[in-house]
Amino acid sequence: MSEKCNQACESCGESCSDRRAEQTDFREKPHELSSIGRVIGVVSGKGGVGKSSVTAMLAVTMQRAGYSVAVLDADITGPSIPKAFGVNNMRASADSVGFYPVESATGIKIMSVNLLLENETDPVIWRGPILGNTVKQFWTDVVWGEVDFMFVDMPPGTGDVPLTVFQSLPIDGLIIVTSPQELVSMIVSKAVKMAEMMDIPVLGLVENLSYFRCPDNGRDYKVFGDSHIDEIAKSHNLPVLARLPIDPKISAACDKGAIELFEGCWFDDIDKILTKKEEAVK
Repeated sequence: MSEKCNQACESCGESCSDRRAEQTDFREKPHELSSIGRVIGVVSGKGGVGKSSVTAMLAVTMQRAGYSVAVLDADITGPSIPKAFGVNNMRASADSVGFYPVESATGIKIMSVNLLLENETDPVIWRGPILGNTVKQFWTDVVWGEVDFMFVDMPPGTGDVPLTVFQSLPIDGLIIVTSPQELVSMIVSKAVKMAEMMDIPVLGLVENLSYFRCPDNGRDYKVFGDSHIDEIAKSHNLPVLARLPIDPKISAACDKGAIELFEGCWFDDIDKILTKKEEAVK
């Protein structure tokens, strides 16, 4: 038993021989008409590192590999997934059975609060419990159908909504998005430790904004300084899944709603990694 133990065994994620009660399972069941394979959370310790664009590219890559893919946009106050996929002018439908996700041009299923608002620029000014319940409803009340891989675009940080997702959804693994700044090592450590406390495996790290490749001379420039991704990964015994450059084409694709047309081989092996993890779990 830890010296800092508060006796709240039901909310503790630590392994302990003195545990007084089994940890409560808060996981919700998906809609009865949904069959979802693996659920992958994409997280970042802080905002502004390109988490949503990485989520979108992961989804597109898995779709190209032949899997049925969905994206649950859990970033309720800063939803950007619909814009990246060019479905921001569409609205999710609903009937007595449940809500139905919007499908992108290539068939990726998407649910986001911006697909429910009258105007995509309307702010969502809700307190934590309402935000968390909305995310849970995206899981329980949406008719997702057959999905091989669902990517959950998480809000940054370790607040109410990430906690709700970790407790309510059967997250099979997390991918942490970071950037090449020394401060980020501390932020990443917080995210990793939260995952450990919630007993959720971290599949690896993705470094975004890693470098800029000059089109004139082909040289790589470290705009945000030297990368610390390798030492961070080593300290937590995690693999580095990808290093993404500062590429105006990626930003332009997201702005134009054409992320499904992005070109790049950074995630070409991600399907092998996720499938391998899937087999290991089974």
